[in-house]
Amino acid sequence: MDASWLKPISEVKYLAVDNAYRYRAILRYFYTQHERMRQYLFPEEVYAFLKQHDEFRDYTEDDLQQDLDQLVKWKNLIARQETTHIRTIEEFKKKRFRYQCSPYTVEIERMIRTLEQLGDSFGGSLEKTRFDRLYTSLVRIETIIKNGFAEKRDEMNQVWEETFDYFKKIIQNSADYIAYLNSENMEEQMMSEAFLVYKEKFTTYLRDFILALQKTSMQIEKLLEDLQEEEVRQFVHHVVDYQMTIPRWEDLSLTREQMVEERMETWRSLKEWFLGRNGHESELAFLQKQTNEAIRRITRVVQRLGERHHHFRSRKKDYLYLAQWFSKLDSLEDAHKLSSVVFGCFHTKHLVTDNDATEDMYRDIWEEAPSEWTVKPRVRHYQEKKKPQAIVDNENKKKQTMVEFLQQKQREEEELKQLVQDGKIILRELPVVAPHVRKTLLSWIAKAMTREDRVVKTEIGWKVKIVKKDDSFIELHAEDGTMIMPNYEIHFLESREELVSGA
Repeated sequence: MDASWLKPISEVKYLAVDNAYRYRAILRYFYTQHERMRQYLFPEEVYAFLKQHDEFRDYTEDDLQQDLDQLVKWKNLIARQETTHIRTIEEFKKKRFRYQCSPYTVEIERMIRTLEQLGDSFGGSLEKTRFDRLYTSLVRIETIIKNGFAEKRDEMNQVWEETFDYFKKIIQNSADYIAYLNSENMEEQMMSEAFLVYKEKFTTYLRDFILALQKTSMQIEKLLEDLQEEEVRQFVHHVVDYQMTIPRWEDLSLTREQMVEERMETWRSLKEWFLGRNGHESELAFLQKQTNEAIRRITRVVQRLGERHHHFRSRKKDYLYLAQWFSKLDSLEDAHKLSSVVFGCFHTKHLVTDNDATEDMYRDIWEEAPSEWTVKPRVRHYQEKKKPQAIVDNENKKKQTMVEFLQQKQREEEELKQLVQDGKIILRELPVVAPHVRKTLLSWIAKAMTREDRVVKTEIGWKVKIVKKDDSFIELHAEDGTMIMPNYEIHFLESREELVSGA
C-alpha cells in the first residue's frame, strides 16, 4: 500500500504561521502571474508589488529574501539561478535567482480562491443538462466499441476524459447543492417571509431536475448494463496507449496494466453510482430521494408560512361580504341554512363510549356490538348507591374463552397450511383469501423487511424467509378487496413433513 498520502504536507505551512500574511501575499502574486502565463519572477518584481500595500510599508528587501528562502524550503517556490546576462564573475557569485511557484502551491491557491468565492454557504447546482452530456459521451463510447475501435486513439482519449469530467461535476455540484439545501443557513432563510417570493423558483428548479434525471438516468442505466466490462477494458487499453505517448514524470513508475486497472476502477465507480453495488441503493437513487425530500420540505415550510400569514390577516372584508349575503335572504329559515353551510353546527353533541371492548388489533369498528353508556346526574352531591355484591367465579368462562381462542387459531393455521405449495406460498398464485389471512401474510412480510436476512419466526412457530422475485407488482385478492403489492414469495425454512405435522 502506498503510504505517501500519510506524510505531512509542508507546502501548506505558510497558511497558519506567524507571518502568514506575508507568505500569502507573496504566493498570491506568484499564482496570479502563473495564471497569466508568467512562470518565473524576479525578487524585484515581487518587492515592487508588495510595497504598493500599506501592510508592507516597513518591509525591506532583506525581509523579502528571507521569506523567499523560507518558501523555497517549504517547497512552495522553486528557485533557479539566473545565468544569462552575466558580465563578471562577481555577479555570478551573488547567485541572482528567479522563482517559480510549485504545482502544489498553484492548486492550493486555486482552492483558496474557490473557497473565498464560496463564502459561508455551499455552492453547487443541479444541472439537468450534465446528465444529457454524460449520456451522449457514453453513447459515443458504445459506438466506438461496436465499430471495432476504428476511431483514432486521441479521439477515444478525449471521449473518455469528457465522460469522467461530466461525471465528476455531477457528483461535486449535486453533493454541494444538496448540502446547501440542508444547511442551517438555508433553514433560517426558508423560515423568513421573503422566502415566499422564491419558493416557486426553488420548486420549479428542483422539479425540472427530477424529471430530467428520471428520463436520462434510465437511459444511462440501460447503457451501462449493456456494456460488458471486457469491452470497456479493450477501450481503456487504447486510451492508456495514447496517454503513454504523453511524457509525464509521475506515470513512469506505473506499468501499463496498473494504469489500465486504475481507469477500470474509475469505470466501476461510475457504474456503482448509477446501478448500486451488491444490492445496496445507488447514489443516484439517494440523490433522487434527497431532492424529493427538499421539495417536500419547501412545500411544508411554504404551507406553514401561508397559514401564519393567513392567521394574522384581517377577515373584516370577508365578514362584510357574508353579511351582504344574509341581508339579501327573504326568511330566517334560509338564513339558518346559509349559517349551517358557512359556520357549521353551533351546538354539537359529543358521544362517549368505552373503546376497549376487544384487544384484537385487526378487528374493525363495525364488527363490534353496540355499547351502552350510563348518564349520571350533573349535581354536586351525587353519589352512586353501593350494594354488596358477591364475588363471581369466572374460571369456567375464562377456560371457554381460551378454548374458543385456540380453536380459532387452529382454524387460521389450517387455512395457512392449505396455501403452502412445495414449501412456499406464492402470493401471485393465491386464490381469494380471507381478510385475516391477508393480514397475517402482510405481518410476516413487514417483520421480515426489518431484518437484513429477511428471515423471521412467526407467532405459529414457523420459520419463514421473504423473497422478492423481481420488480413487478401483483394483485392479492381478498374477500374485502384487492391489494396491489410487490411480487413476494414466502419460503418456509423447514421440511414439508415438519410443516404438515404442525411443528
